Amino acid sequence: MKRRNFLASLPLLASIDFQKLGIQNESISSNGYNWFTFYRRDGKIWGENWNRDMKLYAQSGLKSFEPGIESLEMLEKLIPAMKENQIAMPSLYANSVLHEQSQVKKSIQSILEIAAKAVGYGCQIIVTNPSPIDWNNPINKSDSELITQAKAMDQLGKELKDMGMTLAYHTHDMELRAGAREIHHTLQNTDPEYVSFCFDTHWVFRGSDNSQLAVFDILKMYGDRIVELHLRQSTGGIWSESFTAEGDIDYLKFSSMLKQKNIRPHLVIEQCLEAQSPRTLDVVTAHRKDLEVVKNLFA
Repeated sequence: MKRRNFLASLPLLASIDFQKLGIQNESISSNGYNWFTFYRRDGKIWGENWNRDMKLYAQSGLKSFEPGIESLEMLEKLIPAMKENQIAMPSLYANSVLHEQSQVKKSIQSILEIAAKAVGYGCQIIVTNPSPIDWNNPINKSDSELITQAKAMDQLGKELKDMGMTLAYHTHDMELRAGAREIHHTLQNTDPEYVSFCFDTHWVFRGSDNSQLAVFDILKMYGDRIVELHLRQSTGGIWSESFTAEGDIDYLKFSSMLKQKNIRPHLVIEQCLEAQSPRTLDVVTAHRKDLEVVKNLFA
């Protein structure tokens, strides 16, 4: 679709009402990565058969889904399966490379192509975590690379806003290295009009040497930028099998602070498994428990 024709179609796209489709609780999603880790534990492959996977997903009671989209082709295969099972997509996650000037244009174009397809299915938030230099090595981005990245985030956010969508900046633990310079530079040097914040609480916790103080400090500093939360709990530093209010992170206190600040973000369950996580629940049962706790905690 040509850009001018796409923009002209936005009022129609924005009118999509999932309530009218009988979809409830669409303010709470699950990220696809949780399901990937549960499937991997059972020797299965998440995303190998989207019709099967979305049918199973619907059994959890979840009515919306945040997929991690690697390509436009992947999204085109997923949407029909979501539609068949009445699963909404308020947000999606897409990686990007924005610190290398030679990669910026290609990365932004890829996300915009995905967004142009996703907005037609009611997607409002594009979450991106600008990729590190090397996922396997603790190499920090240089000052010039962080400057390039922040400018690219603003550019991408402006393009998405023109499409009626919101860009949400996400981090893992590596952005908390070296005095958390990457997360701070990005949020201090991008325009809130174009770049919002997807606060992944547990990656901030883990990236700060398992400190929940850091979680609450980030909330205090950047609460006004938050449009989405990624929610995960751990016990003794190990990811729990299902989400609980009490654990390494005091989510009772956290939800109370959100209410005090009148912050009402899109909620995304990301209760993933790692090697030492307990093994007592199947994927559907675990996510049913997650959904119930999140609904009650953030009501």
